Amino acid sequence: MTNPQDTPRVLVAGSANLDFVVRAPHIPAPGETVLGGAFQTFAGGKGANQAVACARAGGVATHMLLALGDDAFAAPIEASLQGAGLTLHTVRPSGVATGSAFICVDDQAENAITVAPGANACLTAAHLPPLPGFSHLLMQLEIPMEAVTAYALAAQAAGVPVALNAAPAQPLAPELLAAVDLLLVNEGELRTLAGLQGSIADCLAHLPCPLVVVTLGARGCVAREGSSFYVQTGFAVHAVDTTGAGDTFCGALVAALAQQTPMAQALRQASAAAALACTHMGAQTSVPTHHAVAAFLAQSPQPQDESSIEALRQYAGLS
Repeated sequence: MTNPQDTPRVLVAGSANLDFVVRAPHIPAPGETVLGGAFQTFAGGKGANQAVACARAGGVATHMLLALGDDAFAAPIEASLQGAGLTLHTVRPSGVATGSAFICVDDQAENAITVAPGANACLTAAHLPPLPGFSHLLMQLEIPMEAVTAYALAAQAAGVPVALNAAPAQPLAPELLAAVDLLLVNEGELRTLAGLQGSIADCLAHLPCPLVVVTLGARGCVAREGSSFYVQTGFAVHAVDTTGAGDTFCGALVAALAQQTPMAQALRQASAAAALACTHMGAQTSVPTHHAVAAFLAQSPQPQDESSIEALRQYAGLS
């Protein structure tokens, strides 16, 4: 069992991609061709983004289990992760390309993403590093479900809390859900997992995990811990690119909880980090530093505006 007094150390097991990003006036409809603008490449992948957020925005020691191809796409990903101070546990399957993602960002900073998993699909149960000494295991669903389930069960057996960002949305086996301590979802993913079309509060109450957090974009987030509910309104920023904002939230939240930050404050820190991530282009390049998050929060009004809190509570079905 991890000693809560130890220096926190988070293990992220997940995807790493090279993102190909193009700006366009709007996201193309099926069959439509849109003349785009600026084109850039960035290191990405939900797992890698969340690992960078854990280390940079959350300020905790972070390791990552990932798979990369033996190709030119791997180099910028490794450089980004190492630049964030991560300790890497890299699997290199032969004859497989590094994962990639094709992203269109429109003038409203919204995005549409298509992912080619590549080497990410090669992670297996045998690749998990020893778990003693880690305070949390954080995962997503851009690697094989068999690996995610095996890692979660291994962490449960080792007494390491499991955080799962259930994205992309898909049904989860009961044995996996039973091993998850913290479930992180957006509103669509929440309804997919709950199998309900009721209120957010109803869906949260329907899931068996001890702690469930649902992100609601600019509105903020809502969490259920046991029978207690928390709401955190969003921070107003000038959004440039929302790519990676949800990943930043996940990594920053797990880092805060690994440091035993009280839930309300952890949600506030993660929401601030996610808001700041929207103010810059790219996924990992937009992740703010721990210092930047603290400075942003110091300048933000305290406490939250009561009318905004009540509006969010009503939206979630808590009032």
